[in-house]
Amino acid sequence: MPLLNSIRSKVDIDLRSSSINIGVASIYIDISDVDYTGEGFIFMDDGKTPEAIHTWLIMMKAFLAVRHFALPPILKEGLGDSDFRVLDVLLHKGPMPVNAIGPKVDLNPGSVSVAVDRLYKKGLVSRVESESDRRVRTVSLTEKGRRVFVPIFRQHAALIQRAFQDVSPEEQRQMEEVLKRIGRRAEELGEQEGHR
Repeated sequence: MPLLNSIRSKVDIDLRSSSINIGVASIYIDISDVDYTGEGFIFMDDGKTPEAIHTWLIMMKAFLAVRHFALPPILKEGLGDSDFRVLDVLLHKGPMPVNAIGPKVDLNPGSVSVAVDRLYKKGLVSRVESESDRRVRTVSLTEKGRRVFVPIFRQHAALIQRAFQDVSPEEQRQMEEVLKRIGRRAEELGEQEGHR
């Protein structure tokens, strides 16, 4: 690593493989060792205050690492990511109209319908048409759905707990507060710029 720490020149970095090409040699680095200046990626100086883009990259890298760790057991149980999200919201929020599920689990209406259809065919959810408006269908967990999903959710929660084992409760509270502030600000900016 001393060699990497001594290099301060601008270089081309392939973010997909985290490799740097210098002539015919390749050096593999952790993406947290670089910073983006607007002109390109450069190695970060020790002790430098991180830029927002660098913090975002670390946040995304951590999210993807946890997802890579926690998703395989869900897939092994025959559920996809969208299936898991739909079952999770129904378990914790209760029955709801199909059109209310999407915004809660970050899925577009078509993806929600496909996931609900898949879960319905497996007997994990029920769909009931509204008597007052036939366009509205309320989705609920069935007893079978609860019996199948609760153990899967508990296993998932235990895996997430393992991923956070080196983070104190106080650090988790701080992370939650900071991430909520970032999320609220990004939502405000997205609404102002018409991205939502």
